[in-house]
Amino acid sequence: MRRMIISASRRTDIPALYSEWFMNRLRAGYVLVPGIRNPDRLGRVVLSPESVDCIVFWTKNPEPMLNILKSIEAMRYFFCFQFTVTPYDCTIEKGLPSTKRRIDTFQRLSAYIGKKRVIWRYDPIFIDAHHSVQWQIDQFSEMCRMLYSYTDRCIMSFIDLYDNNRSCFRAMTRKEICCIADTFSKIAAQYNLPLFTCAEEIDLSDYGIYHGACIDQTWIEDVIEYPVTAQKDKNQRAACRCVSSIDIGMYNTCTQGCLYCYGTSARQAAIRLAATHDPQSPMIAGWPKGNEIITNRTVPSQKIRQLSLF
Repeated sequence: MRRMIISASRRTDIPALYSEWFMNRLRAGYVLVPGIRNPDRLGRVVLSPESVDCIVFWTKNPEPMLNILKSIEAMRYFFCFQFTVTPYDCTIEKGLPSTKRRIDTFQRLSAYIGKKRVIWRYDPIFIDAHHSVQWQIDQFSEMCRMLYSYTDRCIMSFIDLYDNNRSCFRAMTRKEICCIADTFSKIAAQYNLPLFTCAEEIDLSDYGIYHGACIDQTWIEDVIEYPVTAQKDKNQRAACRCVSSIDIGMYNTCTQGCLYCYGTSARQAAIRLAATHDPQSPMIAGWPKGNEIITNRTVPSQKIRQLSLF
């Protein structure tokens, strides 16, 4: 009986950086995930096809994974993608391919697995001296034109400030947010592209933009074609509407260097930790020392309600 949604991962970009490791973990049938607050406590997550409802990949660059998707399918896993494509250059997103190249990757991925399994994320939106409200509008319009026929929805969110990015960004004003929401909504409507927000407290429904869930139960059920029972993920922010999942990533292991990233405290710290990566290890960074406490991780609330045989 399948019973887990695997998040791979909010904490790091597994498709871009750890595809070989991920395939090795599928073959091994499990992964070890260090505790966020206590790395000496490891969660053992079973990754057998019978235990996993769906794998949700979060990525800014799934190109390194494209050549193994057929193998993942052959192993009888269901999967889908949250694919962030933004228009920023290498001053903001230091280690990413160009936006043009990632748009091409998006189109190729969608053509292979189907557009309902690839969600476009325009995230985060921010305003500064080089990125005005009008600049964001112009970029979103052009990207909509190139991506609307390759996805069923777009999820947008505005910059969140953390200790590691406050020196680079400022909070957006309500006027800026509403101006962008109004215009983005009109642009998306031209392409019949539904637009949702991610973990935003502000209500933008007057502009036809509704609160969304990234790991959305209805979307997952549409992808896997059978129903699941799932509860709201209590480990996410209050405004997050995602259903529960198990994340198999590790913070501070993404070396792509996006200035706005919440998953990496500093790029050099991530580079040092990523240097301990071994594709054969059961965890992303380093190897277990042998004295850790290991517990099985499951999401018991997520069980099949009914599975039709026809």
